[in-house]
Amino acid sequence: MQPLPGFRDFLPEDCAFRNYIFDSWRETARRYGFVEWDGPVLEPTDLYRRKSGPEIVAQLFNFTDKGEREVSLRPEMTPTLARVVAAHEREFKKPLKWFSIPQCFRYEKQQRGRLREHFQINCDIIGDDSLGADVETIALCIDLLRAFGLSEKDFVVRISDRRFWIDLLQQEKVPEERWAEMLQAIDKSEREPREKTAEKLGSLSKPIFAVLDGGGKSEKLEQLADGLRARRLDAFMKIDLGIVRGLAYYTGIVFEAFDRAGKFRALAGGGRYDNLIAQLSDNTVSLPAVGFAMGDVVLGELIAATPAAREQAASANARNRNIDVYLVVAKEERRQDALAQLQTLRDQGYRVDFAITPAKVGKQFQTAEQLGARAAVLFGDEWPQVTIKTLATGKQVSIPHSDLISHLAGLTNKQT
Repeated sequence: MQPLPGFRDFLPEDCAFRNYIFDSWRETARRYGFVEWDGPVLEPTDLYRRKSGPEIVAQLFNFTDKGEREVSLRPEMTPTLARVVAAHEREFKKPLKWFSIPQCFRYEKQQRGRLREHFQINCDIIGDDSLGADVETIALCIDLLRAFGLSEKDFVVRISDRRFWIDLLQQEKVPEERWAEMLQAIDKSEREPREKTAEKLGSLSKPIFAVLDGGGKSEKLEQLADGLRARRLDAFMKIDLGIVRGLAYYTGIVFEAFDRAGKFRALAGGGRYDNLIAQLSDNTVSLPAVGFAMGDVVLGELIAATPAAREQAASANARNRNIDVYLVVAKEERRQDALAQLQTLRDQGYRVDFAITPAKVGKQFQTAEQLGARAAVLFGDEWPQVTIKTLATGKQVSIPHSDLISHLAGLTNKQT
């Protein structure tokens, strides 16, 4: 039996790498004052229809449950966020700075960097319509990537202003019902032949290509760039009006993060969506919002392909996997004494392992080294003394077993 197409098993090494990503995400988001929340993995299918239209259903893992409700595994977190905020916003002081790390599911053909399930971090600021909130959100996106040892040589955040394009379409007297069509054509222009984009744009191709070729200016984007420059993060950003984001609910600043070499799909994407909460709450609650999501699949590929990031991940995983102490039972009559010490050490917060069944002393020391233990403690003929061996140096010392914890504190940097 194999996993379903587009789904993953997480063996210990894979799980350690996943946890490394989660830990880095959490630590960085909390440094920015964001707090973690979560929602259900199963939602009414209508929640996603209301946000993205009926065509979204073809991309969902949807079914009718035993209560005859039409439900779906969540494909993203923003609709749940909008629902939760609409229901509970009076309970919290604004702005809300929330993050979550959901597992999301999409029923679509899997390909490189895109599976049928993935984890992502969502970060959103709710209740603040200032440009400062956009700057804060983009800065967090940059620092989430920097946390993995990635530098300005490895990735760039491309920033645009969807409002700029709406203003241009209004100036060109394009009917509102055609805006989505035009914006999608602009969004795909980098990935399609220019002739095909020109065909989609028709008479608008000349003014739009003039902007895409560097002729567009946005005062708002210049102010945003100044905000990132003040934080010394401008080397990680690029003003790029070719970024539009295909989702119709964006209302202002939008951005996407890419690897500099252009080998992978987008690392992250997001922007301002001031009308979505009102849309999903039947206009009972209206709050401005800005946020983004960053997935684990493409990020993992970039980390693996970047030497400094790969080395940092390997070191972190080794630290998390390694134990502090291994207890070596040389005489079986000392096993009960070793087990008593085992529990005492674990109660003190040490990561401790031992041979559950009798094994040769040499094999036990070999296992201690394989597990990355800093010290091995030998229970043998010298009892009530024990022998401590520092595995990195091979140095050994015999001490009374009652002094074990205080001695180990110096070896493992733990406080007694």
